[in-house]
Amino acid sequence: MRLSTLLFFTLGSVSLAQAESAITSPQSDQTGVAVTIYNQDLALVKDSRKLKLGNGLSALSFRDVSAQIKPETALLRSLLPNSSLQVLEQNFDFDLLSPQTLLEKFVGQQVSVIKTNPSTGAETEETATVLSAQNGVVLKLGNRIETGIPGRIAYPNVPGQLRDRPTLTTQVQYKGAEQADVELSYLTGGLNWKADYVAELSGKEDSIDLSGWVTLNNTSGTSYPNAKVQLVAGDVNRVREAIRPKTMMMRSEAMVADAPMPTEQGLLEYHLYTLPRATTIADNQTKQVALLSAQHIPARKELVLTGSDYYYQGQYRDAEKKQKVQVFVEFENKENSKLGIPLPKGTMRVYKKDNDGTAQFVGEDQIDHTAKNDTVRLKLGNAFDVTADRVQTDFKNLTKEKQNALYESAYAITLHNAKKEAVSVTVKEPINGDWKILNASHPHEKTSAHQATWKINIPAESDVTLKYRVQVKY
Repeated sequence: MRLSTLLFFTLGSVSLAQAESAITSPQSDQTGVAVTIYNQDLALVKDSRKLKLGNGLSALSFRDVSAQIKPETALLRSLLPNSSLQVLEQNFDFDLLSPQTLLEKFVGQQVSVIKTNPSTGAETEETATVLSAQNGVVLKLGNRIETGIPGRIAYPNVPGQLRDRPTLTTQVQYKGAEQADVELSYLTGGLNWKADYVAELSGKEDSIDLSGWVTLNNTSGTSYPNAKVQLVAGDVNRVREAIRPKTMMMRSEAMVADAPMPTEQGLLEYHLYTLPRATTIADNQTKQVALLSAQHIPARKELVLTGSDYYYQGQYRDAEKKQKVQVFVEFENKENSKLGIPLPKGTMRVYKKDNDGTAQFVGEDQIDHTAKNDTVRLKLGNAFDVTADRVQTDFKNLTKEKQNALYESAYAITLHNAKKEAVSVTVKEPINGDWKILNASHPHEKTSAHQATWKINIPAESDVTLKYRVQVKY
């Protein structure tokens, strides 16, 4: 059973006893709506409405608010000069009218049960008392108890607590013009956005064409027609609370947007994107809006073989065959790279055209919020035609004292290139402790305190073996 949530705070000795006779403001009263959506199932809604409001005490019912409104965040204010509006009490009613909720509200009360004779079609009516509506219905008809519904149930009325739409009802003290302009703002769940990117890698694999899309999801229980939409990229701190279940039915509607693109500005330590035109976010809808478009961004592909730090602490007899070589693509988020705007976190999918000119999917990766002038690095997968075999060729335990372990080991890494063109493979070896390379067949670079890196060029359809000896002190 769903229960009405009541937010009750008293600024005077008033009540909502007259809620049923409240001034009702439907969505058609809206003069504007603005929605700021965060990454974390959170949005700020500002709903402006024009309505007739008398001076003194009034009850206002705002229909079509979000079903996932956080009532404690609701703020109602007058937009007109020389006016004042004070909220004394408010209720959020999201106990919506349905056959089940109507039955539940009549537990302990009388209803009419209408039966139809299947032979004659004649109808008979009998008074019954609803005893229970949990896991079915229990009725008392005369001196007998029946389960199930032996016919149609007719109700004398609809209880005032049941609403056909989510409704926020407020008791206000107002002073000002009869034609009032008010703004209701509140935080709500059920609105999300995320960034999705499509990158097409050039034939020479040295540049990409990049398109970005904003995907909006609305499961809040209401629509936001012709809304000004802003998006906040960044991780806003929030007090954690129980997550309400929500319906995940959505329909897809893609909006292909030409210029102008969304504008961007800094907001505290976050980034705020403003969509260039008003858009309607319907309930149970997924909508896409263009975020960015850039062509011929310089990019580079890198093949990487990464080892493990445990290699250097013991003796291993078995060779490791067909080790995976990972494929990465990276580019600079800079103006001189034909980009240079803060990129919200999201999924970037990469395509490349085959010999027939058809774009084929070659991998995807998640990017975090990426500031201007940062590097975007994408892991696309593992190479098919480039592999490696690793064997430990020597190991010595040089420890003379129990406190300090000193090891010396040697390795041979054979890189196989089955492609018809030469490739370059970056070999990254993580080595903990105090280490030094004693000798190696190829020059290395100490890229961090715990990593040695080699750049190995492999001719087409050839093998190259990297040999090295390392001493490690733990």
